[in-house]
Amino acid sequence: CSATLMTIVDETIVSVASPRIQDDLGFSTAGLSWVVDAYLVAFGSLLLLGGRIGDLVGRRTVLLAGLSLFTLASALCAAAWSPAALVVARFVQGAGAALAASVALGMVVALFDDAAARARAIGVYSAVGASGASIGLVAGGLITAALGWRWAFLVNVPIGVATVLAGRRILTPETGPGLRAGADAISALLLTAGTMTAILAIVDAALRPLAVAAVVLLVAFVVRQARVARPLLPLRIFRSRTVRGANATHALLVGAMFGFQFLIALHFQRVWGYTPAQAGLAVVPVAAGIGVMSLFVVGRVRARIGAYRTLLAGLALVAAGLLLLVRARAGGGYLDVLPSIALFAVGGGLTLPTVMSFAMEDATGADSGLASGLINTSQQVGGAFGLAILTALATSRAAALRDRGTPAADATVAGYHLAWTVGGLFVLAALAVAAVTLRPRPAPAAAGGEHPVPTRGRMDTDPASRVNAGAPL
Repeated sequence: CSATLMTIVDETIVSVASPRIQDDLGFSTAGLSWVVDAYLVAFGSLLLLGGRIGDLVGRRTVLLAGLSLFTLASALCAAAWSPAALVVARFVQGAGAALAASVALGMVVALFDDAAARARAIGVYSAVGASGASIGLVAGGLITAALGWRWAFLVNVPIGVATVLAGRRILTPETGPGLRAGADAISALLLTAGTMTAILAIVDAALRPLAVAAVVLLVAFVVRQARVARPLLPLRIFRSRTVRGANATHALLVGAMFGFQFLIALHFQRVWGYTPAQAGLAVVPVAAGIGVMSLFVVGRVRARIGAYRTLLAGLALVAAGLLLLVRARAGGGYLDVLPSIALFAVGGGLTLPTVMSFAMEDATGADSGLASGLINTSQQVGGAFGLAILTALATSRAAALRDRGTPAADATVAGYHLAWTVGGLFVLAALAVAAVTLRPRPAPAAAGGEHPVPTRGRMDTDPASRVNAGAPL
């Protein structure tokens, strides 16, 4: 969980520091999103490969190697001297995060034979994942204000070293068949190149023709998965309606959430003049709300109304929070956005752990690692695409209004309003997908008039209760 928290915190820890990074290194407004996107692209694209390598050489080895690479890249980020240097270092950092995160959940599950203990451990892991992004915003603001933006990266070095040393002592070594058994690096390359090319086409209008190349690369990735003997992402997993629905819901939701977190930090500082510390503290309710809901509330809500209704309610709250952000004005204040932040926190705390449970619902023992890697991939890739789209919309809208003579602050706020509104539409789309694909299926009637008995793989019980009952993930 410590390793996972490090990798997730770093997705957003730079968001609050972004204005300082932009001023110091000379990023363009559109190019600034690459400080986050380069990390997310590498993280999301390499998760499946990392999981496969973990199966081949041992998960402990991959976890510690990933953390070591992440720690080294953090030091390179802190030393960056140009936009290109920082983006490259962030990509390497994301690769290390992918190796570590790809095996973490599988290790948590394997550590506990007792079903109740395993359920508690998964709850802690979900809470870490759900609150990590918001913790990054808070930590980024405080560290940047006190020590400067480079320390937002440099702080990872002592924590990473300590975590690696602890892991070497605590975690049991594992063995596997070795890399000769096959790790499909070509598929990972196609997925990474396709994702990065697509985001380039979204962020930079001059690079729109790259969209064709992105489609070709991503189609080639899918075709390869259908043809190779040991695919990185076996397409059979998508036969499950639950897997398809949970991953699509998760990608849309996280894309909107990353856009919210990145742009709200810019709004606080660029429009309202907050310091990085003030901007970080302003999102404390998000971190606290998601953490409290994930650890203490969501289980009780699911027990009362079921996982399906809990997910729909959470998505509705997140969408409402994003759409209400149109209340934020250039001359306004924190009270304008506090209702949105509260809705976002409560909805996120209900939604994130629940959608992860759905994603693992139909997985057999043999597929649990694959299902875990897929839901993490949908999170990172969805976040990268969502952030790129929403940032590009905000930037282009603000630029168009400034060209028409609109005051700079009002134009900037109008750009953010457009991005948050589209983010709200993303979440409403996620709500529609979840409503259709994750609806509980009625159990078939038993012969002889007996009461129907729920069958495995059907969504007629809360996924969390299946873990508590000792059913396989």
